[in-house]
Amino acid sequence: MFEHQDTLTSLDENTSLSEKLTYIHAALNERFPFIARISVAIYDAKTDLLKTFIQSSSGADPLKQYQARLSEAGSLQEILRLRRPRVVNDLDLFASGTAEHTRRIAEEGYRASYTMPMYNHGQFFGFLFFNSSAVDAFSEEVLRQIDPFGHLISLTVIHELASLRTLLATVQTAHDIANVRDSETGAHLERMSRYARLIARKLADQYELSDEYIENIFVFSPLHDIGKIGIPDEVLLKPGALESEEWEIMKTHPVKGREIIDRMLGNFNLNGVRSIDILRNIAELHHETFDGKGYPYGRSAAAIPLESRIVAVADIFDALVSRRPYKQAWSNDEAFAMLQKLAGDKLDQDCVRVLLESREELETIQRQFNEDSLG
Repeated sequence: MFEHQDTLTSLDENTSLSEKLTYIHAALNERFPFIARISVAIYDAKTDLLKTFIQSSSGADPLKQYQARLSEAGSLQEILRLRRPRVVNDLDLFASGTAEHTRRIAEEGYRASYTMPMYNHGQFFGFLFFNSSAVDAFSEEVLRQIDPFGHLISLTVIHELASLRTLLATVQTAHDIANVRDSETGAHLERMSRYARLIARKLADQYELSDEYIENIFVFSPLHDIGKIGIPDEVLLKPGALESEEWEIMKTHPVKGREIIDRMLGNFNLNGVRSIDILRNIAELHHETFDGKGYPYGRSAAAIPLESRIVAVADIFDALVSRRPYKQAWSNDEAFAMLQKLAGDKLDQDCVRVLLESREELETIQRQFNEDSLG
């Protein structure tokens, strides 16, 4: 009566999206062993970037930490124009192409591909790629059988990310309301989240960071100061220096942020999402400092989670170069000098180093998300 084993039962477990993709790939390989790689790339419409997210393959990941502008990928744009998947049964068709992702896929030995666009409520979300090492792998019969797996993967990714984004949008709305009382702007949050992602990408090889982890830092980092909702106006909005008692009140905002997030997670029934600890760490620990003199717990060095160290550098840099009611904007050079001074003492020196080494990308973010007359 209970002899049958559900091959996809692992999807019901508390596992990461990367692990879930691996389970689906293994189940698919029982029927189609020639499908060597499955990958998901998600789209950021604000920057036109298509970003690698999760993948499953038996070999190396040829597109780890890869991103490209969708507007520069003509063949992918054609998929969106037609709103239909694309089959390429011999990737030599693109042998003369100049795109880096085309070259990397070919160098890894993949010879055929099947690309499905992903939509969430009619809005383009990203692409799902199936790759084979064999030419002519994706016959019409094969496609009919793997299409349901493709939609299963798409729905699995969209369900988890959409649930998180609903939560984040709710919390962000509360944060936006609170920002009527504060000097933080939407542009600041857009910039610092992208600085955080930039730092994480540059540290990926050193710390063996996955694309999924990097994307989570990007998504979660704007909520680092959510706890300020719980700080009284007379402290949060005080134009001058805070008295010692007022400063102690201000220093409670990381713990308040963790409490707010935990309550929201409970309300949305998202406590089981594996990546959610990254959000908790960002909100609660981004004011810890490398020397152990930060707050709320006085953690030091490696005892501070990497995501908290990354967000600290991103947040401080943007605060330095942004105009505020109580200060003029610093130049990038002035801010870089201050970060170098703080590196290894207050801030993680690896995080500072890679940000300073990425000036061109950093300045691109600044141009894309510049302050307007309303902040």
